[in-house]
Parts: sequence; C-alpha cells; structure tokens
Amino acid sequence: MSAAQATERRAQEIRELCAASLRALGADPRLELLGSRPYRGTDVLPFNAPHLFPPAAGAAFESFRGAADGMALRALHSDTAAHLALLPHSPSARLVFEVLEQFRCESLATLPGVTANLRARHVAWSKEYLASGLTETALGILLYTIFQVTRSRISGEPVVHESEDLIEATRANLSSTLGPLLPPLRRHKRSQADFAPHALLVADLVAEAVSALESRAPARTTARARQSTAADFSLLVDVEHDAAAIGALGTGTSSTLARAANGYAVFTCAHDKVSPATALVREELLRGYRERVAERVRTEAVNVAMLARKLQGLLCVPERSGHDSGAEEGLLDATRLGQLIASPTERRLFKTERFEPSAAATLTFLVDCSGSMKEHSEGLAAFLDVLVRALERIDVPCEVLGYTTGAWNGGRALKDWRRAGSPQHPGRLNELSHLVFKDAATPWRTGRLGLAAMLKSTLYREGIDGEAVRWALGRLEAGSEGRRILVVVSDGSPADGATANANDENYLQHDLANVLHEAEAAGRATVVGLGLGLDMSPYFRRSTILDAQRLGGSETVRDLLVLLEHSLRATR
Repeated sequence: MSAAQATERRAQEIRELCAASLRALGADPRLELLGSRPYRGTDVLPFNAPHLFPPAAGAAFESFRGAADGMALRALHSDTAAHLALLPHSPSARLVFEVLEQFRCESLATLPGVTANLRARHVAWSKEYLASGLTETALGILLYTIFQVTRSRISGEPVVHESEDLIEATRANLSSTLGPLLPPLRRHKRSQADFAPHALLVADLVAEAVSALESRAPARTTARARQSTAADFSLLVDVEHDAAAIGALGTGTSSTLARAANGYAVFTCAHDKVSPATALVREELLRGYRERVAERVRTEAVNVAMLARKLQGLLCVPERSGHDSGAEEGLLDATRLGQLIASPTERRLFKTERFEPSAAATLTFLVDCSGSMKEHSEGLAAFLDVLVRALERIDVPCEVLGYTTGAWNGGRALKDWRRAGSPQHPGRLNELSHLVFKDAATPWRTGRLGLAAMLKSTLYREGIDGEAVRWALGRLEAGSEGRRILVVVSDGSPADGATANANDENYLQHDLANVLHEAEAAGRATVVGLGLGLDMSPYFRRSTILDAQRLGGSETVRDLLVLLEHSLRATR
C-alpha cells in the first residue's frame, strides 16, 4: 500500500469513527457526516460555528473527535428552528450568536472523555486562529477575545494559555460592557429559551463594536493574514460580509416569471444543440486528456470492485434465476427421486430457489459546465470515471450529461432578439449547448474518451440549470424503467448575463426551483445535488457538499453513497 493510500485509508477511518460518535452521542441514528457537514437524514444541519470544521490536512484525531462531539451535543440540546428564528441580521452578530449557542451545548457534556475532546478541539482551533495572523487585525482580536472569554465563562474552563497575554488589553477594554452580560450566560446554559436573550445582547454588543471599527477605518488584513493558507478562517476574515461557513446556492423569486401567464419563456430555440462531447474535441487532444484522467484515477486508488458491491446493495434487487438442486432441505426435486430408490439414505433430494441481483435503477449524472467548473474538470472526470466503471459491473445503466451555453452573453439568440426590436421580458436569451459525455447504451471502454472531454476548457461558458434538468429528466424517462435517479453536480447558481439583463436577475434561479418542485411532486425521479464546495440545499431536498479539492478520492465516493442511501430510503 502506498503512503497516499495509507493516509487516505486512515482519514476514512477517522471519518467513520466520528460519524459513529455523532450518532451515538447525539442519540439519533439518522445523524451522518457528509464531507465535514452534519446531516439529519437528508437535511443538512446549519451548524456554522467555525471551530466545528478542522482542517482536512494536519489536524489531530482529537480535533476531529472534538468537532464530532460538539455537533452531537448541538443536535441533542439545541432546537434548530428556534435558533434560526432568532438569528440577528448583522453578519457579525449572527456569527457570535451561532458560536455562543454552540458553546452552550458543549458546556452540557457530562462524560469526561467528551469534555476532554471538546477542550482539545478548542485549544487546537485557538492555535490555528493565532497562526493565521487574524489577531493582528482589530476585528480579528475582538472576535478572538469574545470567543475565549465567553467560552471560559460558560464552561468554567480557563482561556487557552497562549491567549492570556494577547487578549488582556482587549478584555480590559470590554470589561465594563461585556462583564455584566457574562454571568447570565452561565446561569441559563441549561435552557435555550432563557439563554438566547442574553446571547443576543452579547451579539449586539459585538455588532456595535464592529460598526465602530468600520466607521473609523475600513477593515484591513495584514500581509501575514492575507498570505495565510488557513482557509478555515474565511468565515472570520469575511465576517462583515457574510456569516455563512460554506457558500450556499443563491435563491430568489423572479417578478417577471411570477407575472408571466405562460410561465418560463424561451425567446428562440433555433440555435440550441445537443452534441456528443467527443465531436467537440480533436482526437489527439482527447487521448491526451484520457491519459490525464487515467493517471488521476490511479493516484486516487479507489477500489472499484468494493464500490460496485456497495452500489449493488443500493441499486439492485434480488431476482429469481432458477433453482439449485442437491440440497438437504427445500422443495422436493422430482428429478432426484430415483436416487431415493437406489440409495434410501440419500438426503440431497431437494432444490432451493436461486436469486441473483438485478439492476432496478438508472442513474444520470448532470454536470454543470459553467465557467467556474473548469478548475474541477480533471477531478470530476476521474470521479465519474470510477462511478461509471462500478455501475457497469452491476449492469446499472448510466448516463453522464453536461450543460452550458453556446456563447457568452447571449450569442446569436441575443442578436435575434435585438433584430426583433428587443421586446420586453423575452425569457431565456442564450443558445443552449447540451453535452452527452456518455450515453446509457455506451459501455465504459468505449465511452471513456467522452468523459475525458470534460477537460476541454472551451466547453465551459454559462449555465441554464432549469432547462438542463428538464432535458436530463426527459432522457431518463424515455430510456429507462424502474427507479430513476438524477445526480446534479454544480458549484454555483444558474447564470446567464443576457437573460438576467432582459428579464431580472432571479429569472433562471426561479425556474430551477420550479423544475425541481415539479419533479418532486410528480415523483418523476429521485433528484439529488452534489455541491462542489457549495450548499445546494436551498433548491435540492437531498444534497451534500463535496470537497472540490479531493474529487475522485474515496471520501467523495463515500459521501455520494451515503447521500444515495438516505435519498432512496426516503423515497421508498
């Protein structure tokens, strides 16, 4: 086993142990970790306290256990709906309110081992924060001091030793305003309803302090902070803009679409096309791309046979395929009665029914080929290559489709609209380019060049997601029986500049929401979303977040398997 494989196997073991700990301590078998995000069934739990997300590389096992234990205690002791209903509007206040609720839940730990794990994670996170350089900014040191002081007061534990001298001046400046707010936090920690008003007062205090800082001078990071590679602290760097730990798919209601009598409109389909991806890439380029994908697959070293067995358990059903004779019990086998006469002691006179797994589903992967997806193309091609091979082993039909536009900013469709006098609210105003990377009838050995075509950077333009989902669902329904599963892979919201300018900015988002709602209501297929570093739950009832930097590895494959298992169980 190579060092990379050993490292990946150890990382997978840690994730499985943490997921088991999450379910056990949270007293809920539906709890699961997909990537680093906690889920209850198919619903992502909006836990955004930054210390719950250790860095994927370099963090000790105790950090992961502490984060999992913190999530479990939050799931056990916090009413998510009540918490979300009270979230302040200010981003900085939302962040503080989120962290205080997390500290409250963690302070309710009763097992010494859990308390030790939580402390280890807090100390590790504090050191990561210090190493990032964020404490060199006024905003960074303010937040760090607030987190250290409030956790110490709520839990009764001392602040991290390395922080004592650093935060002393800021703590002294806050003593007159923050000091009176701290005792109620500890006093009411066992009641979320009683704790929340006092936590909101602390959050408002921080929001006022941040506002004062911004009024004196724009918040700036030092050169050291700008050069920091501690991506886990993006939440804190950008706190004045957004308190979300992971980006979420943008949503919105389109007034144009809401008022339209005939619903979603398309100005012209004259320039739309559906193309085999291989037809758009020169053969010598394709072969070079294929070598890159194959090398990526070898590097990730996913066990395809094991993956096939796991997919078989999800997507196949036992089907009667005959009988096995010569059994000592079962149905009497008339063809062996002569043996009973020849040998009265013979007992192998029976037959048993034989069952073999039979494919009971069809999968379609629909890949967003908008411009921002170019950077993920190689990892995504390797990820899908492994899945297609595994699905072929168990005879489950599989398609890989893509969607983009034929041009940037409208192309020929926009020119046609202008020649027509630019009528108001024309609807979709670009030319679609739908791509077939591999169709259901093509085996992997033949279709692998099509998957490699994902590496062609000029294919990637803009994204009309709603129409792409309609197209993929139509292909699923036309060519398959049994359960239909559509997996949409994306890293952003629908976007087309020409359509947004001629209608309104939410026109395509609104249509995507409508398409998914209609598909769900009609039971046309099980539709799930794979977000590359993106939370797709605002649109997709069943979704997960994949680590875009680790595509093709066993972690992302495992996350997809867990999502499929939960989704199929929910729709049976």
